[in-house]
Amino acid sequence: MALQESTTPDIYQTYFEPTVYLNYFKMGQSPVGDECLNFLLKHYHSVFKSGGLKGKLLIDIGSGPSIYQLLSACECFEEIIATDYTDKNHLELEKWLKKMPGAFDWSPVVKHACELEGDRDKWAEKEERLRRTVRQVLKCDVHKEQPLEPAVLPLADCVLSSLCLEAACLTEEAFRAALRHLRTLLRPRGHLVLGGTFGSNFFMVGDKKFPCLPLKEKLVCEALLASGFTIEKLETTTRMAETLSDKDSNYTGLFVFVAQRND
Repeated sequence: MALQESTTPDIYQTYFEPTVYLNYFKMGQSPVGDECLNFLLKHYHSVFKSGGLKGKLLIDIGSGPSIYQLLSACECFEEIIATDYTDKNHLELEKWLKKMPGAFDWSPVVKHACELEGDRDKWAEKEERLRRTVRQVLKCDVHKEQPLEPAVLPLADCVLSSLCLEAACLTEEAFRAALRHLRTLLRPRGHLVLGGTFGSNFFMVGDKKFPCLPLKEKLVCEALLASGFTIEKLETTTRMAETLSDKDSNYTGLFVFVAQRND
């Protein structure tokens, strides 16, 4: 989750409850959550599996209180920096990283990721690897030209952002600007991995409704190219009919883009 464009009050700091949001990630309990998880885990595995993207530093933009998006990447990068806009998300993420009481149980999701890699029984080992690899949790605001200021980091080999920009950017102009800002975090020829939803203008967290930018494939492609990226890979799927009756979000499809900073 990154910054909601200026509103009064700041709806994410004020109303976003990470422990309620995490209900989406209790496998088998949320049709929308299961669909998003299954798609994103599958394609992040494909992106980061042996021979895929790898390097020294990965920066995750808008981590929220979540770790699912990092389960494949932690096998391929020496160091991961998690980031988010809201203080509550920072605290919830730190709970899991530090094994604090009340931390969310990610083990069913971790086991699924390990199953994709061929050994479901290595889930505890993967959890420990991820905890070792995530070195910091930083403040992030994608509407700033330097999204992580005042932190100063080396340029990353990869920037990952999952289910974030469509929630943080409510206009096409803001979305394009955010992509330009993320580009500044990457080394020349570094990669951006962008996962998200098409067509959604809201999502629910409990009884609170949060607005989204209803992205279309053409818009994302044009914005990436205009922001100085070359698109290397695109995976999409349309929403399953079985989830259409779920009112937690009105997305029409899901995507994962892999794009390279073209210098």
